[in-house]
Amino acid sequence: MVRSGSVSIRRAHADGRTLTLAELRPGSMFGELAVFGGEVRSATAEALESTKLVAILGQDMQRVLRSDPEIALKMLGALAERVRRLNDRLLARSFQTVPGRVAGALQLQVMARQEEGAGQHDVLVEATQAEIAQLAGTSRESASRFLASLEREGVVALGRGKVTVHDPERLRSFIS
Repeated sequence: MVRSGSVSIRRAHADGRTLTLAELRPGSMFGELAVFGGEVRSATAEALESTKLVAILGQDMQRVLRSDPEIALKMLGALAERVRRLNDRLLARSFQTVPGRVAGALQLQVMARQEEGAGQHDVLVEATQAEIAQLAGTSRESASRFLASLEREGVVALGRGKVTVHDPERLRSFIS
């Protein structure tokens, strides 16, 4: 479980490309597939900033789940929400344009920062353009072109390893 900071969950494809499955913020859990399925791991977790985690061994977690059904139900609810988000991303990748996917990935980052206390404007997203492209399921070059057009329109400001979203409402209008 993420106590502070953020963790990127990624999976490598046989051709060398990497897909970001999720970016987890405080309160999020990962590694639960190993508890239920007996797998060692299905993806790679990488800290994106200074991060503190709580680790629970699989056997200990199974014991807790058997003894406290309420925890099991909460964990299942969290898993169901993750499946819903992955379904939404799959639909977006299937039917959205690249600009729509990039705007959507950036909007999700903005919403996560706002849930952590960021304001309604000038929201700082500490992520590289390559990381945003991975979240959107596109190339860094395609994402960079679209982000540059957003910067020209005054919606965002680009910096090294960060994007400041000046107008999240206007960003939302690019999601199609």
